[in-house]
Amino acid sequence: MGASVIQLYNTLESRKEPLTTELPGRVTMYVCGPTVYNYAHIGNARPAVVFDVLARLLRHDYRCVLYARNFTDVDDKINAAAVAEGVGIDTITNRYIEAYHEDLEALGVAPPDLEPRVTGHIPDIIELIQTLIIRGHAYEASGHVLFHVPSYSAYGALSKRKPEDMLAGARVEVAPYKRSPLDFVLWKPSSGNQAGWASPWGYGRPGWHVECSAMIGKHLGTTIDIHGGGQDLIFPHHENEIAQGTCANGTRYCRTWIHNSFITVDGQKMSKSRGKVLLVRDLLAQTPGEAIRLALLSTHYRHPLDWNERRQTQSVETLTRWYATLVRAEGETFTDWSDTEPDDEVMSALRDDLNVPLALTRLHELCRLVDRASTAELALELAQKFRASAGLLGLLQKPAQLVLSELRGKAAKAEVDEISLECIEALVHQRQEARHQRDFVRADALREELELAGVVIEDTEQGPRWHKAIP
Repeated sequence: MGASVIQLYNTLESRKEPLTTELPGRVTMYVCGPTVYNYAHIGNARPAVVFDVLARLLRHDYRCVLYARNFTDVDDKINAAAVAEGVGIDTITNRYIEAYHEDLEALGVAPPDLEPRVTGHIPDIIELIQTLIIRGHAYEASGHVLFHVPSYSAYGALSKRKPEDMLAGARVEVAPYKRSPLDFVLWKPSSGNQAGWASPWGYGRPGWHVECSAMIGKHLGTTIDIHGGGQDLIFPHHENEIAQGTCANGTRYCRTWIHNSFITVDGQKMSKSRGKVLLVRDLLAQTPGEAIRLALLSTHYRHPLDWNERRQTQSVETLTRWYATLVRAEGETFTDWSDTEPDDEVMSALRDDLNVPLALTRLHELCRLVDRASTAELALELAQKFRASAGLLGLLQKPAQLVLSELRGKAAKAEVDEISLECIEALVHQRQEARHQRDFVRADALREELELAGVVIEDTEQGPRWHKAIP
């Protein structure tokens, strides 16, 4: 398939667009990774899973994909943790990088091609800052180097914020050495037990925003095809990245910006003070990683996802049904589906701005086709198609019998009240409203939520009808 068939929602343009790349057959993608001072929480896991699916799709459609996801391994929170333990920052960062790798492996997230660390790119960061100073976009003041926001006229284009409005109402750090209140730090002095490096401006450390721009320039070039991350990074982080990269190189910084939405926990924003921060490793103690992955994919990436016990349990139940079907079709054989082309409808859904909920709906249909196959040979052939299609989502990649035992054990321990009639009717009504408004992404997400709850919905000329699925 040609690369032009992939449509992605570009935050910069506020619309879906065909993916375009600098070189035919090649895609460069950079995703902002974690600041490693603690274990990863479920909010950190969502972008890792979402962009893993995108990388899988890109690798299917493009000959060459270069995917980088960084680690921020110097930061004030890292410094504080190191001081508290009386160790160097590398002791802290290495510990949590290793834990991050363990968590993502359990979630079925494939490693990116590159995992640059900030501390390995200090010379690149210094060089980028020097270029910005020479070109008149940055200045030194009181041991700091700052980017001068008024020097870049397009500032605010990504976040749709006007600089004058930011000046009037936004919360910005106001320091006496700033030429403009909007100016942001590229380099700052370090003292005492703070990590730091020698630079033309004295002993210090980089500001947060400049780090990603320098690593992108080092590994992916002056213009990249895709930049991803959480919605919370749009402003100021990604806005500042654009300003730095564009002004330093005089070229377009990134063609397509993709952002996943937030995660809430039981309807509330994640908060340490409320005890609503869920660590991935704690969830893994309760639920298989593949089920957590499915739960993270059950809502479209641009929509908020509410993490709750029901979502977890329903994902375990769905995977149990799917793997049970594979066991019946495959017997004792672990089917080789590596040469099997994924289902066209699954591919079409993913190429339409990663419509994973629609792809999951099709996977349910493929599962039913396997169950209804008239011969054992046909069941095995359809099972291969089912696995190959699910593989684009990072699902159903393991020996079925082995996983089924684990899933059934977890499902037996989970006790969740059955979904109420009132809740079903409300979800059906919300889906119908979404269809009337032509919000098909939302409608598909609601359909998937109903199916995860064991509710089958059928659209008829008289309106939607539903019934509980037979286990």
